[in-house]
Amino acid sequence: MADHILAIDQGTTSSRAIIFDGKQSIVGVGQKEFAQHFPHSGWVEHDPEEIWQTVLWSIDQALADAGVTADDIAAIGITNQRETVVVWDRQSGEPVFKAIVWQDRRTAPFCTRLKEDGLEPLFTRKTGLLLDPYFSGTKLSWLLDNVDGARDRAERGELCFGTVDSFLIWRLTGGARHVTDATNASRTLMYNIEANRWDEELLSHLRVPSSMLPEVCDSAADFGVVTGDNPLDGKPILGVAGDQQAATLGNACFDAGMMKVTYGTGCFSLLNTGGELVRSNNRLLTTIAYRLNGETTYALEGSIFVAGAGVQWLRDGLGIIDSAEQSGELAATADPGQRVYLVPAFVGLGAPYWDADARGAMFGLTRNTGPAEIARATLESVCYQTHDLLAAKRRDWQGSAAETVLRVDGGMVASDWTMQRLADVLGAPVDRPKILETTALGAAWLAGHRAGAWPGQKAFSGLWARDRRFEPAIDAESRSRDLAGWKDAVGRTLSVR
Repeated sequence: MADHILAIDQGTTSSRAIIFDGKQSIVGVGQKEFAQHFPHSGWVEHDPEEIWQTVLWSIDQALADAGVTADDIAAIGITNQRETVVVWDRQSGEPVFKAIVWQDRRTAPFCTRLKEDGLEPLFTRKTGLLLDPYFSGTKLSWLLDNVDGARDRAERGELCFGTVDSFLIWRLTGGARHVTDATNASRTLMYNIEANRWDEELLSHLRVPSSMLPEVCDSAADFGVVTGDNPLDGKPILGVAGDQQAATLGNACFDAGMMKVTYGTGCFSLLNTGGELVRSNNRLLTTIAYRLNGETTYALEGSIFVAGAGVQWLRDGLGIIDSAEQSGELAATADPGQRVYLVPAFVGLGAPYWDADARGAMFGLTRNTGPAEIARATLESVCYQTHDLLAAKRRDWQGSAAETVLRVDGGMVASDWTMQRLADVLGAPVDRPKILETTALGAAWLAGHRAGAWPGQKAFSGLWARDRRFEPAIDAESRSRDLAGWKDAVGRTLSVR
């Protein structure tokens, strides 16, 4: 039987299609970037039609690159940028407005009003999220209020809402299926993650008609069959998950206590808490990690705003490196006697501080401080922030006596120096996988397992391959000293102390 799986990885700046063979090896890739639109300060939009076309192009390219045909494809998995909002006509499929992207901040005043009305505890209790423009619900409300006729059409049942996965499935199935999965639904501010349903009370506060919303399925489910003028015509879509949850699956973090951290421009960490819905006391997010066979697995999520962006700052802002790959090499030459700390609050601080008004600062500079020490401080700042997230998660959740297993992915993990320093700061092993495309792999596993072509959780976990394990190599006293210096630096940076 066919055992190749095609994963559509629809991201913030590009769409990709990746084909895995039956041994979970990548055999074909197609990728195409699309335009970013910034109509006003703080606004970020995408053209849904351009997203659709780049997905189709990427599928064709991946099939050609792999040298396979649709006959070799057992199923399709989809992973996507989360929280981005698309609204389209139920009959024609035409978008009524550009997609409002997860980075968009236009609904900040609306979020403030909801907070002033005392509603954040309600939203947090039901959704696990904070009232922030980051999430989908306030974006959808804005669109209904600001696009001519949209609210009236929505109330007449003429419009569909979806995150990007829903829009792609609707198009791929020729409008036959209006669906999403539980992980994407959990990022909308409209989904009750404990009851596993859209919440009428929250919809009322956001003024969103329930008729717009997609059916919510398990992360591995029958999402529909591709139809129409498409090389994948007749192939089933069997797996869907938001990008960070898909990376958790791709890293085989199936057991409670396992944690994955993705280091991209920013950093996203998810800690699997099993069937226990853990409510954070440290401003972390409670979210759905995945839902399989009707059973929900939860996670605690934390976000670091500046990870790889700090390396970009070294390259483009300071000009002390020519490429990101040089950052670790330069940091390795730093004077070990200098304790320089960078708090990279260039756009405020994320979890667990959530201080939007904090700004970046550097401490411990001497006459001997140079590019190497600044590079070291920049990479170390990511390690220290990861420690803060892990410490907050441990304070929130004591559900496992086992030590946390940390698996990493993303561009920064290619740096051996950074990963070793991360293990030193955490005082825990750090595992780097052989396959770094864990987001696409997670979506592929959902579809492949559902199709019966790929193994289940236990066997897939056994196939997960480690490229290298980084073990802590400093003593507890040195670690405590380094963390105390970081804590002092952060305290001096926070806007409210």
